Amino acid sequence: MKNALNSGNEQPNNPLHGVKLVDMLTNLVESYGWEALSSKININCFRNNPSIKSSLKFLRKTPWARAKVEQLYLKWLRES
Repeated sequence: MKNALNSGNEQPNNPLHGVKLVDMLTNLVESYGWEALSSKININCFRNNPSIKSSLKFLRKTPWARAKVEQLYLKWLRES
């Protein structure tokens, strides 16, 4: 029996599969900038002294915020 973790096909239809949070956030910041990003997603770490490192720390601990970033990233992918 093949181990599901090693199959490589766990989520073939998921556009987020294999995309790291740091890459999502970096792409969004490069595309929108921190100010526009904070207006699209009302998260304090995007408004006050934003950085990739501090934002990642918050997003990794906060599932609802990460979900919002993932949703915006999917929208950004569709528009690109």
